Amino acid sequence: MAFWNRKSAPKAEARGVFDAVDVPVSASDFVVRMGWDQIVGTATGITVTIDRALQVPAVAAAVNFLSSTLAALPLDIMRVTDKGKEVVQNGLTVILHDAPNDEQSSYAWRRSMFDAVFTGGRGTSYVERSADGLVKNIWPFDPKTVTVKRVDGRRIYEVRDGSVKTYRADEVIDITFMDQPNLIRHRSPITLGRDVIALSIAATQFGSKVFQSGGLPPVVMEGPFSSGAAAQRASDDVASALRQLSEKGNSVLTIPSGHKMTPLGFDPEKMQLVELQRFCVEQIARLYSLPPVFLQDLSRATFSNNEQQDLHLTKHTLHHWVKQFEQELTLKLFGRDPKYKIEMNMDGLLRGDIATRMAAHATAIQNGIYSPAHAALIEDQPVRVEGDVLLVQGAMVPIGTNGDAATKGGASAGATNGQ
Repeated sequence: MAFWNRKSAPKAEARGVFDAVDVPVSASDFVVRMGWDQIVGTATGITVTIDRALQVPAVAAAVNFLSSTLAALPLDIMRVTDKGKEVVQNGLTVILHDAPNDEQSSYAWRRSMFDAVFTGGRGTSYVERSADGLVKNIWPFDPKTVTVKRVDGRRIYEVRDGSVKTYRADEVIDITFMDQPNLIRHRSPITLGRDVIALSIAATQFGSKVFQSGGLPPVVMEGPFSSGAAAQRASDDVASALRQLSEKGNSVLTIPSGHKMTPLGFDPEKMQLVELQRFCVEQIARLYSLPPVFLQDLSRATFSNNEQQDLHLTKHTLHHWVKQFEQELTLKLFGRDPKYKIEMNMDGLLRGDIATRMAAHATAIQNGIYSPAHAALIEDQPVRVEGDVLLVQGAMVPIGTNGDAATKGGASAGATNGQ
């Protein structure tokens, strides 16, 4: 049944005349003017790009964790009925759950979308329909080629791929990290966190320089120098001696009488370099609303708070991304008053915890929430019982009944339930 059928969407049109200001999808603020991979100045003097930010392990871990987790959750199509919702299987299920186009799996498509969201701040995809309005494919846009603008009060998307094509908002799946008040521009997490990302890069660079010099900090040499050239020769000699000292592992350096060497700056311990890098990890975790344990920071982890951080991740971080993605897909695929909805099954997060899964199934079956056959389908196991019968504990009786009445009532209820 072609339940995903909507009015046929016209093909993308050639570029018309638009007076609105271009707003590239690639990022917000600075990138609006400078492009996808342009630099961002910071107080440290270090420039930050998306590629450079991803060289910071905490940023790469945050993007990789969120994108892969959201991409791995099962996508279901739910039919809304008077009795609630039920899962349906048909052509659109294949597109959403398995392969949105003939070049990508569903996981790869969603992963690329969320990678764009958690780096540049926006991920977009085009919904391709047949002449009769059926969804044929879903194609991700390259963020570098997309411009969002508002024309006559309506949002449109311009895509520059050889020629410039325009798409209506109802043809484009659009997920943003954070919208600006005009609902056209957006904010990128890397833009928002550029200072702490630059600080992390600076700390790493400083540590690298320290180890390159064998752990010896820069020094100032004082002494009687006959000329500037003599001072330069003395500086070169000392630098050469320090390199040899580091290579040979010696710990003693001799200098001429009357000269003095003073360390320039602070050593890593006094600068609290380790503490600084840990602080940067915590700040990046806050930027992505992730508990630090998911960025591999176990410095304050315990057996009890690990579980609480896992709950925090599901309730306060993943939940709002799941809801945004579900509602965006539902709106763009089915319209404003759909009989069908898209849902991401967050039970997939328990896929590696078989004990918790089995306990949840047992509780649901014993309380008539779903049948043993349904539990088997969830676990991708063959159904070994006929029918789809709900069960309930036969020993559960109304309070106040005596034992005989309870036994008879329980037997009667069990017989009725099993018909």
